[in-house]
Amino acid sequence: MTTPAAPEIAELEEQERRLTLQRFTHDDAWALGTLLVDLAREREAPVAIDIRRGGQQLFHAALPGSTPDNDAWIDRKRRVVERYGCSSLLVGSRFRAKGTTFEESSRLDPDAYAAHGGAFPIAVTGAGVVGTVVVSGLPQVEDHKMVVEALEKFLST
Repeated sequence: MTTPAAPEIAELEEQERRLTLQRFTHDDAWALGTLLVDLAREREAPVAIDIRRGGQQLFHAALPGSTPDNDAWIDRKRRVVERYGCSSLLVGSRFRAKGTTFEESSRLDPDAYAAHGGAFPIAVTGAGVVGTVVVSGLPQVEDHKMVVEALEKFLST
């Protein structure tokens, strides 16, 4: 099985524009988190899921096959979203488009920051980025796609 290629930068930027919410409450975090858990269970995906608003963790789940390393990756990818205000995959893609890597050029500690796919900003109309949703446990593009799929389903309900 081959790992899917990362979406183009323009597509990643469009996802973020399109996946902006009207609000984001504790109940919304629960609904989005359980939607992600359902997707992961259907696929038997060994992932950990984390949703935060501001500095507060509103949802966390570790599915069978996930490990403490997934939680460490969640923290590293989440910090990228918090610092740059866009998805961790988009940040990494922008560095690669400049002919370098995040690790080489960001000047940030790679033990604390990872521009690998799977962390996505929770943006609210009129408020900007208010939180993060992160999946870790699959190849980075698949982590990212699972988050995008869940946000699309969440917005359609």
